[in-house]
Amino acid sequence: MKLIYATDIHGDFEKVKTLLYGTVADVYIIAGDLIDIPFYNMGSSIRYHELQSYFHGLRRKMGAEDTLIEDFVAEMLDDPEVSEEIQDAGTRYQQYTIRARRVMQQKYKVLKNIIYTKQKPHILCLPGNYDMDLKFTSLHDNDLHLHWYQEDGLKIGGYGGAAVWTAGIPERYIVKYQAGMKADETHNEMYRFFRAVKPDIIVTHQPAYGINDHTSYGGPVGSPSLRTYCENNEVLLCLSGHAHDAWGVHLSDNTLYLNPSNFGEVTTASGEVSEGGFFYQIEIKDRAAKKIVFRKICNGKVFDVADYYVKDGHLVEKIIDQGRYTSLKNGRNHDAVDVKYSHIPEIELFNEIKKFYRTFQTAEAEDRIDILEDVVQLLENNIQGPIALDVMGSVNMGISQSTSDIDFVIYVRCDSKCIDGFGKCAYFKRAENMLREVLGTKYDFDILDCVDLNLVEKSIREKNYECETTQRFVAYRAMCRPINYRVIAPVEDMLNKEILFRKELEGSVQSYLKIFTATTPHMMSFKKYESRLSALGVRLPESIRRKITQYLKEENGEGE
Repeated sequence: MKLIYATDIHGDFEKVKTLLYGTVADVYIIAGDLIDIPFYNMGSSIRYHELQSYFHGLRRKMGAEDTLIEDFVAEMLDDPEVSEEIQDAGTRYQQYTIRARRVMQQKYKVLKNIIYTKQKPHILCLPGNYDMDLKFTSLHDNDLHLHWYQEDGLKIGGYGGAAVWTAGIPERYIVKYQAGMKADETHNEMYRFFRAVKPDIIVTHQPAYGINDHTSYGGPVGSPSLRTYCENNEVLLCLSGHAHDAWGVHLSDNTLYLNPSNFGEVTTASGEVSEGGFFYQIEIKDRAAKKIVFRKICNGKVFDVADYYVKDGHLVEKIIDQGRYTSLKNGRNHDAVDVKYSHIPEIELFNEIKKFYRTFQTAEAEDRIDILEDVVQLLENNIQGPIALDVMGSVNMGISQSTSDIDFVIYVRCDSKCIDGFGKCAYFKRAENMLREVLGTKYDFDILDCVDLNLVEKSIREKNYECETTQRFVAYRAMCRPINYRVIAPVEDMLNKEILFRKELEGSVQSYLKIFTATTPHMMSFKKYESRLSALGVRLPESIRRKITQYLKEENGEGE
């Protein structure tokens, strides 16, 4: 089973879309805080926050902390002796609360629409302290709070919310957290739920006490009862969030505790913006976590940051992307400082069309991505060198069928010059033979090109505008779907530090777009894609049809 876990979304639904359609897993857990503010503009949120803080202070002064703010305000307004100031503030607070509830419901509906078309896997959602109780929202069927689900023989149970008052969120609608330090095991709702269900995988918003629970502004914020439960029961994974800075993987008493840091972009206590994008991909086999990959989404790409696995009872960490790992460790952004980059019009058009089609990604496409990832790992182990792929055609678009073939480019690091073409390269031939041995019996496939990453790096350093290999690399990287991107990422990062160089090369790639669609006539491919959508009951929007028409004209040299 492959499980993907992301937490502290904070309304960054575009990243959720990339996560769902740029990765493949059997189970996705999208955990709180799912939304950020209960309004569509910061001005309304600030005004509501001020009113709420005003009544919170008044409530505390009058010794009424056990009364919900909404009830407290209603009681104040029922008092005929209440001051005009309180009457005005209370009326506005009630109006804002009604609007906040409506906006929050709408935001959950947007998230539901995003996850709705991801057909194959379980997608489970857990509320945090910024969220409504999900049973009253569009996400009620995906709700993990006080629910459990079974996948591949493993029980996944969840408990949301946190022992903190979250100003700016209507108090009436949030999850009532009943697992704080004042609640012993007998009266602790979370502890009693886990004891009854006995989950193999626990998902909570608030972490266990003393593990991944320190905040930048103080000490531990974790749950003692969660720690007690995990220490006294067989728990494979304990997945949490809430404390963004306390990220990491921790092994204690055979339980792996994971906090991936914030997935969505958030504003820190110092007023700076943390770019987020972090999540874990967990591979589970025979009731054990065989491998954990710490990953990051940025600008529509998925980067591998570090690998974790247990060996001889000890946790092993292998850093893959030193730059992104170190930046997170030092509390700095890594990718937000990059210059924003726009592709040439043909590529921009293609990517807009591709993004639409991937919203309806088929299980067949995901199966092919899954098997290609396994095959590449097998290749690396046997050939003893880095290998990656860029996939084209229907797998790239996300709408493969059982009869679809697979078209891709291979990336290697090769010392040979390949003067007579990559087809005669001994390194490539070994890779091709293994691919045919593994894929050949089940899938028709074509290897359209082979790119030497050593040569690409050399041409970037030397600013060699005439290097055809680098021109091809730029074209593929702008449009294709990577497999084992960790091999390609350092080279593309290097290229992105030379934006003007990349832009110049993109201006030269029109001829390589023909390679991109070499196996079938391009227009026929798009007709096939449309018919496959039609079979799913989806009609091609006129806006997308116009973009396809424009793209095909430009690709065939008929544009202005």
